[in-house]
Amino acid sequence: MLSNIGVSELILILVIALVVFGPSKLPEIGKSVGRALNEFKSATKHIMNDVDESSKREEKNK
Repeated sequence: MLSNIGVSELILILVIALVVFGPSKLPEIGKSVGRALNEFKSATKHIMNDVDESSKREEKNK
């Protein structure tokens, strides 16, 4: 989905965000988005580890 966004589209989105939220709020929004992505990545990694461990346990029980 995000791979279809080009440089010009990204610049347009950033300009619209700047107009809507103002220059003082953009750093706060960026930090929030970064934290959310980091937490999502961590949770996904944790889930994948749990799935790997459970599949290894099933293989041992066979």
